[in-house]
Amino acid sequence: MDSGLTKPRRGGGEEEEHQQQRKRHSSSTPSPSQASSSTPFDASLFTHTPFYCEENVYLLCKKLCAIGVADPFAIDLFVVFISNENRQVPLWCQKASKHVDGLVLWDYHVICIQSKRSRDRHTLPLVWDLDSSLPVPFPLNRYSNEVVRPSVSLHSKYKRLFRVVHAPTFLRCFASDRRHMKDLNGNWQAKPPTYDPIVSEDGTVNNLDEYIRISSADVVANIGDLVTSLFSSKLGVMLSETQFEIFFSLIHQQ
Repeated sequence: MDSGLTKPRRGGGEEEEHQQQRKRHSSSTPSPSQASSSTPFDASLFTHTPFYCEENVYLLCKKLCAIGVADPFAIDLFVVFISNENRQVPLWCQKASKHVDGLVLWDYHVICIQSKRSRDRHTLPLVWDLDSSLPVPFPLNRYSNEVVRPSVSLHSKYKRLFRVVHAPTFLRCFASDRRHMKDLNGNWQAKPPTYDPIVSEDGTVNNLDEYIRISSADVVANIGDLVTSLFSSKLGVMLSETQFEIFFSLIHQQ
């Protein structure tokens, strides 16, 4: 597209102009002793295939556990699907954008949030988004301000909803045979990863649509009730934009 909302491959969207300058950030690779801190990592250390964000996050969670950055069982990791009924969600600071502010209109996007529990000090939730031009990881409150930008006035059809799934559950249950990336003639719309498709522990070969089927009707007003539900539900819980940051503050206090 030539206007403010750039729409990469996955689905259509309407145009809306926003001209905002985004800041560039540098990144560095931490030493092993810094692995538990928020010091930026070199994103190239992680497997990344453009337009396959759900698989990128799946492998990211496994890698963070393997290298000791996250809990070995992924207890401190949460997978977040961002979309809405129209599958048109604007996000800024995206590498796929052709615009100076990094604006992209995704049909859906997937990120990882790390929320550590600490007895002696407060630890801010961190966002791992390999498709963002921001450093990884990046503090959730700043990520929200720069990528989600809730202060920007948007048409109701662009309002973002957030499906949050506890990573241990996601790693057991998620599966994708990548059928959503083929056109009607069976041709790939974006080059697929070179590794085998992800199959769930119970042998399911595809359930991606269950995760990206997002509706405002599934948002529960009492956010406190959702914290418990998060750890017992295969598909996690649904949050509105206003609940998003607050929810992770509640998780941290559990």
